[in-house]
Amino acid sequence: MRSDTGELYRAFAEREAHGNSPIYQELAERVAEDGQLGALLDGLPAVKRQPNLLFAAVRHLGGPVTEGWPAFRDWTTEQWAGVSATMLERRTQTNEAGRCATLLPLLAALPQPLALIEVGASAGLCLYPDRYRYRYRFPAREEGGREREAGAPVAEFGAVVSPVTLDCAVSGPVPFPGRPDSPGFPGSLREWLPEVVWRAGIDLDPLDVRAEEDMRWLESLVWPEQTHRLERLRGAVRVARAEPPLLVRGDLNATVREVVAQAPAGATPVVFHSAVLAYLPPEEREEFAATVRRLPGHWISNEAVSVLPAVARRLPRPAPSGSGLFVLALDERPVAFTGPHGQSLDWFDEA
Repeated sequence: MRSDTGELYRAFAEREAHGNSPIYQELAERVAEDGQLGALLDGLPAVKRQPNLLFAAVRHLGGPVTEGWPAFRDWTTEQWAGVSATMLERRTQTNEAGRCATLLPLLAALPQPLALIEVGASAGLCLYPDRYRYRYRFPAREEGGREREAGAPVAEFGAVVSPVTLDCAVSGPVPFPGRPDSPGFPGSLREWLPEVVWRAGIDLDPLDVRAEEDMRWLESLVWPEQTHRLERLRGAVRVARAEPPLLVRGDLNATVREVVAQAPAGATPVVFHSAVLAYLPPEEREEFAATVRRLPGHWISNEAVSVLPAVARRLPRPAPSGSGLFVLALDERPVAFTGPHGQSLDWFDEA
């Protein structure tokens, strides 16, 4: 299938699924070469042909995602009416709380307290960075500067009681209060959590943490091998259900100003997003950037390298080829490369 859709699935297999999900890598590679399934996908609007959306829809409907390509292909083509209806109704709304581990150093460094406004919030699980625990793994170094894994220092801190602990491998001069080899570390981190006094999210189709069907859709979006992410999702849902966030239905460009205007006086507004702007056409990304530049407070972006040209131009070094890493930036100033699900944080020396 040599088409735009086929190239979309090849790119997904190579850049996203490779090294993360052998199941999805194989399925995406086979979909890319399958003329019949490609024709069915081409019958959908371009924004609804995403690999994640197809695979999640099949899983949501009980289809055979883990049983191999022949079973997947036969079931999906036979059940296409239901699969396509689900893809048209739903969105790729992966709500990965793990990204809070990469956002935290910036959130903790801003003037407190904070009013958090997440665009593309899904169910709002990233609005609770103060309710999670964190486990940061630092590289240990041998004589000569070489890194080794055994004996690497670990800092664990955060909410005293939380069903969620976020693991993140860090490198570079992350601005922690104290370094792994300093006296008293990680005790110096115990109070290093942002003070969040208000939290709100914007989404075209917000998901309700109290609605079982919405949460089942979120679980369908977790890749099949990544059981740790599924456990983390369920823990984050329990956190959010204890105090459901304010979620506003609307287009981010049309809504972000009015939501920021609701932030309480005395709190620093922080507009943030992760893996959201890639779903917008370039002109809408530019419109959003122009809008946020004029808003009070700060703007934290965590997106693929090419998504925000103003950030990409200021990178101190290119991302490793084929890594799929995101760029974390504060007010369009890049500070680190991050793992797409919050699994790594590589802080720039220049930051």
